[in-house]
Formats: sequence, structure tokens, C-alpha cells
Amino acid sequence: MTLHQLAILYANKGNVDEAIALFNQSLEINERVGNAKGKANTLWWLGHLAEQQGEYTKAISYLQPALEILQRLKSPDAESVSASLDRVMRNS
Repeated sequence: MTLHQLAILYANKGNVDEAIALFNQSLEINERVGNAKGKANTLWWLGHLAEQQGEYTKAISYLQPALEILQRLKSPDAESVSASLDRVMRNS
């Protein structure tokens, strides 16, 4: 199980602080090894968790770079991140 997967497990069980800590570790590793897709997915999750906590500015700061990376990679996930970003921006 990867750090990212473990973080998702924690997030789904409501252990948000633990999930965020693991996602931040995962983000650091993805940046270090140049894994753009992994970085984008981790940023997306961090944005999702920030949105759930009502931290819309923080959510935008995660979702915007996630979207930019996924668009650059021409990933189909870009549409979902774009929708998340739009929703957060409407709520902020």
C-alpha cells in the first residue's frame, strides 16, 4: 500500500489530520521523483479535504496547480478537478 492509498483510507474513515499528513508526505515524494500525475492527484485530494473543512482559499491553492498539471498531461481527470475548482470558487 502506498502513502497515497493509506492517506485515502484515513480520509475515508474521517481521520482528516492523519490523511493530510500522509498526503503531504506523498506530495513531497512525488515532487522529488518528478511524478507529475501523482503530484496532481495528491493536490486534488488535499484540495478536496480543504473544501470539506470549509477552507476554500486553501482548497483553491491545491486544486489550481492540480488542474494545470492534469491539463498539461492531457489527463481525463482534468475535467473532474475543473468541476471541483469551479464548485469551490462558487462557495468561497
